[in-house]
Amino acid sequence: MAEPLLALKDLGKQFGGVQAVRDLSFVVGAAEIVGLIGPNGSGKSTSVNLISGTLPPTRGDIHFDGRSVTRLAVSERVPLGLARTFQTTSVFAEFTVREQVLAACHARYRTSALGSVFRSSRARTEAREQAAKTDQILAFVGLSAVGDELSSAISSAQQRLLMIATALATEPRLLLLDEPAAGMVAKERKELAGLIGRIRESGTAVLVIEHHMGLIMEVCSRIVVLNFGQKIAEGTPAEIQQNPAVVDAYLGGASS
Repeated sequence: MAEPLLALKDLGKQFGGVQAVRDLSFVVGAAEIVGLIGPNGSGKSTSVNLISGTLPPTRGDIHFDGRSVTRLAVSERVPLGLARTFQTTSVFAEFTVREQVLAACHARYRTSALGSVFRSSRARTEAREQAAKTDQILAFVGLSAVGDELSSAISSAQQRLLMIATALATEPRLLLLDEPAAGMVAKERKELAGLIGRIRESGTAVLVIEHHMGLIMEVCSRIVVLNFGQKIAEGTPAEIQQNPAVVDAYLGGASS
């Protein structure tokens, strides 16, 4: 079996006397879409913060592409190919949509600061490459038509797509999507599902943290279920839907 891209081993996070995440272990393979679900307070957001580096774990290990990243900062994980979006939209209000994605492209910029200042031939070439890359990403996520609009002026659903575009600009190997469908109507969720599928087809693995069960069941090949900070189930969408512990803890009759 191929080595997983992401592997969590006995991961734990404690806040004072509260155990937010306890002994969490699961893997995400290359170009796989995995869902992470659970009721409010189950530890989903804390888990994502641990994986991305926003929070340090109390115990356990995080391996990415075969190396430990447990103690690395967010800024050290992004160049390795680990990117995320957030539950709340995070845009630069004074930037246009294109400018925000272009700024994120600089995470992969190779020219030195001195070369950029003096506009060396390499700097000019890379500037053209970054502009072309930005246009490709905007087209990929469906934002070409609003590229010159201010990020703060586009719709909430478009802002969520912009967050995905911004993350994709860093050329991730694993993309963490934290509640990407929040506030979206059915048509927008359907388009989001198609985008997540295209991201996987492009060779990027995706970990989706989402309340909307319809989206999770449609896009994920495997689902991990948390409750009270612990993993209570893992399996295919069909297996998860039929798991009594999951039904009791989360799904109930609201699996639409």
